[in-house]
Amino acid sequence: MPRYTHILFDLDGTLIDSAPAILASFRDAFAHAGLNPVIAIDESIIGPPLLETLQQLSGSTDTALIARLADGFKTSYDSEGYKQTAAYAGVGDMVKALREAGLSLSIATNKRIHPTRLILAHLGWLDYFDHIYALDLFEPRLPNKAAMIARLLADHELPKDSAIYIGDRSEDGESADANGLPFIAATWGYGSIAAEALPAHWQAAAQPGQLSDALRKA
Repeated sequence: MPRYTHILFDLDGTLIDSAPAILASFRDAFAHAGLNPVIAIDESIIGPPLLETLQQLSGSTDTALIARLADGFKTSYDSEGYKQTAAYAGVGDMVKALREAGLSLSIATNKRIHPTRLILAHLGWLDYFDHIYALDLFEPRLPNKAAMIARLLADHELPKDSAIYIGDRSEDGESADANGLPFIAATWGYGSIAAEALPAHWQAAAQPGQLSDALRKA
């Protein structure tokens, strides 16, 4: 049996290219509010939770303004915007192969739970994942990704010595570290990690097929 039987995945930038959909909905939100963002709406903003990103884009922490922008984003994204999301080449085959190898797959994402489920259903992937976690899955909302991973592991009694986290950003690796999990960086995504800049205890995979092979043989 493979060493890692519980594979936890980030979503945006790891399994899916959600940038076109997310960026379009951020632009819609600012346009409908009659505001100009203070920084560019480009792929560099993808990854953090929605409210945090809106604070960065607006240059404000005003709760009423952020709530208005968040409502505009959700209206755009949750109706039609999410349908622009595409799987990275080879990812569908990868998750299918991992499931067929008898591995348990989970999602732990900063994306809101509602569009996460919409996207997984849109891609035909819902049946591949045993557990789907997001910061807003719980009330009160979980504070960060490290806490979310800890909650997922605890809720389902997943042994850390057989679990691993896969993501595309430094935050993902740091969240894995905080939970004592190994980490593999998916360097095909738009995250902030360059393979040559990885900490020595992190691994990297340049293609989904390479990652699938590594996980099934580990």
